[in-house]
Amino acid sequence: MKTRLASPGGSVIVGFSNGRKFDREPMEILTVTHITTYAYSAPVRLGEHRMMLRPRDSNDQRLLEATLEIEPRPQRLRWIHDVFDNCVAIATFAGTTTSLRVESNLTLEHTPLDEPEAVLEDRARFYPFSYDREEMPDLARSIEQHYPDPSGELDRWVRRFLDPGRPTATGALLMTLTYAIKEGMRYERRTAKGTQSPLQTLASKRGSCRDFATLMMEAARAIGLAARFVSGYIYVPDRDSGERHLGGGSTHAWCQIYLPGAGWVDFDPTNGIVGSRDLIRVAVAREASQAIPLHGHYFGNAADEKGMAVSVVVRLRRPMAEPLAALDSTGPGA
Repeated sequence: MKTRLASPGGSVIVGFSNGRKFDREPMEILTVTHITTYAYSAPVRLGEHRMMLRPRDSNDQRLLEATLEIEPRPQRLRWIHDVFDNCVAIATFAGTTTSLRVESNLTLEHTPLDEPEAVLEDRARFYPFSYDREEMPDLARSIEQHYPDPSGELDRWVRRFLDPGRPTATGALLMTLTYAIKEGMRYERRTAKGTQSPLQTLASKRGSCRDFATLMMEAARAIGLAARFVSGYIYVPDRDSGERHLGGGSTHAWCQIYLPGAGWVDFDPTNGIVGSRDLIRVAVAREASQAIPLHGHYFGNAADEKGMAVSVVVRLRRPMAEPLAALDSTGPGA
């Protein structure tokens, strides 16, 4: 089944700005091909499958075209927006099959800031700071820690990055935390379901991109900052450019932290990226389990499942020669 989706019309930040605007890099046109295949040793009946594959439109990325091909053809395919405003496709099936193949093809404009600095309000330039009273009801669950830390190990670890006895520059704190995970832990791709707890990642000093994102989220929450999980893709530039990113060839994960004046800012602790360069946001959520790109169930024996294969290819199709104007402060957020 082929469905066409309608849509409208390794730089690291060096600091956080107090109001100055920056021009964007020339617009990039990126294409994404994401194929997931399940195989079964005997005919099975497919249950409901949910797919988060459509990127979120924002000021720095705009979906131009998207197609979704599903074999076998679903009996019904419908679209919803979940509680986080992610676009979710829900497929139901009839009959039996020995395979399921889902192919998503995307074309989008991607325009990161040339120097992606966050414009912080004065009150947030140094930690600790407080969120606005009107924002707190909406941020509360994103500030609340989601994993137990009975001995305070995670709390002690993150507080090593604070300046003792005096306020800490917010930008320096978050960049240091991002790099501490990138430089101090070993990335390993893990296809097993689920996410390690932050304490497991701290103890083993290794993990997948979703493990590192979860660790950074919980570390930020431990010191009272709002954080959320992001699922999407990463563009890996050609080797000739000298830029190498981890997490390519599959879906990718990172986190966002809410900063007054800047809103939700992207932090990729797997690659040490701050800002949206080379990152394509698809879904946001409070925790990793709420932003799984594709999941569902089947009716049959557990032994019938032969495995899953995932392939993601992100390519630069063509750069646009003219840079866009400076970021409009009234633009929509991610």
